[in-house]
Amino acid sequence: MLPVKLDEVNLALLQHLRDGRKSFKEIAASLSIAENTVRSRVNQLTREGVLEVSGLVDPEKLPGHQLVLVGVKLNTMHLVRKGEEFSRLRGVVAVCVVTGRYDLILTVLLNEELDLLKFYTEEVARVSEVRSAETFVVYKGYNARVPYVL
Repeated sequence: MLPVKLDEVNLALLQHLRDGRKSFKEIAASLSIAENTVRSRVNQLTREGVLEVSGLVDPEKLPGHQLVLVGVKLNTMHLVRKGEEFSRLRGVVAVCVVTGRYDLILTVLLNEELDLLKFYTEEVARVSEVRSAETFVVYKGYNARVPYVL
């Protein structure tokens, strides 16, 4: 399957879909294209994995919840494999393989049941070849919306 071409229309659709509840009819009218064109392109972008429409939460507005970033150094160069392994841990919203002083950066959603200590002792402890991890607690986020993964 050929990758989706991100032309001006597809990019405009992605911008409109920041509000995942916006109707195809509204988007079509705004872009002066047919509603079926919007539907077809959104379906294609979804099939290709370019787009996923989902509900996001603001962790700061959820009592007992906190967002943290974790920088992980590994004892292996199998970064992608380890990234996939971390992505399956409870509370992990996203994992990025990065350059710089860390090998991976995790975005983690915590709550009263899964606090930071439990995340490290019950989740991270299951992953081998971790040299170190450094936590960055998010005290105030801007546009920090995440899927509810707990």
